[in-house]
Amino acid sequence: MDAAINISDVTRSFGLRKALDKLSFSIPKGAFLSVFGHNGAGKSTLLRILTTLDHPSTGAVEILGLNTRKDAEGIRQRIGYISHNPMLYGDMTAEENLLFFARLYGVSEPQLHVRKLLEDVELAHRRLDTVRTFSRGMTQRLAIARALLHDPELIFLDEPYAGLDPHAVEILDGLLASIRGNRTFVMVSHNLSSGYALASHVLLLSHGRKVCFESTQQLALEKLTELYRRDVSEGVF
Repeated sequence: MDAAINISDVTRSFGLRKALDKLSFSIPKGAFLSVFGHNGAGKSTLLRILTTLDHPSTGAVEILGLNTRKDAEGIRQRIGYISHNPMLYGDMTAEENLLFFARLYGVSEPQLHVRKLLEDVELAHRRLDTVRTFSRGMTQRLAIARALLHDPELIFLDEPYAGLDPHAVEILDGLLASIRGNRTFVMVSHNLSSGYALASHVLLLSHGRKVCFESTQQLALEKLTELYRRDVSEGVF
């Protein structure tokens, strides 16, 4: 099966500190990778590299068959990113925000597409309200709609459930389930059980190094929890 992501011997150094250390893995298209690790394990650095916001000090990264150094713009057209920063304009309305990004991506029939997405995230009734008046959960739901505007093949999620109320969690779960299809997902999470439940593959990091990379068919949640407690919580590296 074709690889959606292929990482070969990636190291990212900041001075003498290695945020990532000789990291290698490959995941097929259609996979859902959940990435776990302590604060400072290298999860955010990995996401920045995969989304072309940063580059490795050494090693190579391919996303959807494209090299991140040579084809960053082409990659960005094919991925979606949901992070702690919603990347929305507070003084614009929900509809204005989505229309702005839809036009940047060249989405056809942007008005119809935006209205449909606002309904999907249950914000159609607030479409004319400015984003600065939204709760954290509402803002995150709009950020999810923004990330889905251009129908990306690969979606990155950085702690997407952080700060969401239970209703917003239900909406996000439903959205992820409805768009899984052949899309590929990479999610950073601190919650082993919920992250594992969504995953087809798991990556466990500690101090920038790979503790394990396995499919969930090969690695049970109990074993993952044991590895986390032994090698991550106690810091084997």
